[in-house]
Amino acid sequence: MERSFSFSEAFASTRFLPVLSGLGIVLVLFTASCSPGNGKDNKADKLLEIPVLSLDQMTIEIPQTYVADIQARQFVEVRSKIEGFIEKIHVDEGQIVKKDQPLFQLTSTEYNELVNSATAKLMQAKAEEKGASLEVERLKILVDKNIFSSSELELAQSRLDMARSAIMESEAMLKNARLGLSYTTIRAPFDGMVDRIPYKTGSLVNSGDLLTNITDIDEIFAYYKITENEYLEYMRGHIDRENFKKESTEGLKNALEEALEMEKEEISLILSDGQIYQHTGELETMEADFEKGTGSIALRVRFPNPDGLLKHGASGKVQMTRPLENIFLIPQKATFEIQDYTYIYLVDENNNAQIRSFRPKGRYGLFYIADDFNEGDKIILEGIQLLKDGVAVSPQATDPTDVYESLETIAQASL
Repeated sequence: MERSFSFSEAFASTRFLPVLSGLGIVLVLFTASCSPGNGKDNKADKLLEIPVLSLDQMTIEIPQTYVADIQARQFVEVRSKIEGFIEKIHVDEGQIVKKDQPLFQLTSTEYNELVNSATAKLMQAKAEEKGASLEVERLKILVDKNIFSSSELELAQSRLDMARSAIMESEAMLKNARLGLSYTTIRAPFDGMVDRIPYKTGSLVNSGDLLTNITDIDEIFAYYKITENEYLEYMRGHIDRENFKKESTEGLKNALEEALEMEKEEISLILSDGQIYQHTGELETMEADFEKGTGSIALRVRFPNPDGLLKHGASGKVQMTRPLENIFLIPQKATFEIQDYTYIYLVDENNNAQIRSFRPKGRYGLFYIADDFNEGDKIILEGIQLLKDGVAVSPQATDPTDVYESLETIAQASL
């Protein structure tokens, strides 16, 4: 028998459909949540796979550069000591000359006459001295025979002494005249190269006028300045403390020489075009006092210059290395800064990201130099913008050789 539903029965049956549907959804969710292992898998899927680097202590050499003032080993201004006309120029600009080689010849007629006059006076003084000497000998014989009194002999002896003093005066005048004559020929003070010659033949020069410069560039000096803190660090790291404590100048000198000896063959010169000079230099000495105002002290490095490439007054930079021991290299890409503080993410023993700050001691290529980490600390290399302090991560070990590559390449990048 067919059963028929009235409108009221149909309405009563349909009003419970939403309730039943809701109960069905809740039942499905409850069943899914009760399935074994499903929640754990979802949590694992949410962990970020992050590359990490395990830190190792290392020793590196930091290149340091300083602006250098390059000077010739010898640089002398050649000036005229007397007034006169340039009679002849024996050399040309840029010419290599030897010590005592004639450079300029000034007019010498006046000085030749002075030499002749002084020579004549000397001859006259010698003749008068000879006559006075003969007179003394003659009077000695007569006084011995009591023909003349001794006062006559004493008077003759006085005239002889005056003649001898006149000889000394004449000799001094002749020496002075010859010295003035020698000044008319201007010679090279040492082996070197002639600089620009501003005067030409026939020019009148006065005493003290600059004729040219002579430079000796077989070796050159490079002067550079360091701060007082760098000086103290250098001396504490190299000087023999027992030798330094000796209360004698010689002890301090030996200690300084020992410290300077340790720096040999470690200093390079970077030329103005960025190229490194082919010869290395030796640190020789330093100034005695700090410069007022700047608080710096100058050091001198000697470089060989067999090819004459370097010139007096050239520009360049002195480059030397400073070893740093037991430090850590932190990739800059793994760091971030907030208000002048540098931060990094570490992974703790529970694989949670922990943020911490550190103070870099300097830069080395694309790395920060730090010493306030521990051996084996794991730092997060990439994805730091996705992290928060305390979040769990899935660390992926990174080969250190892939991070540091070649330290030589890093050193070149840090110049």
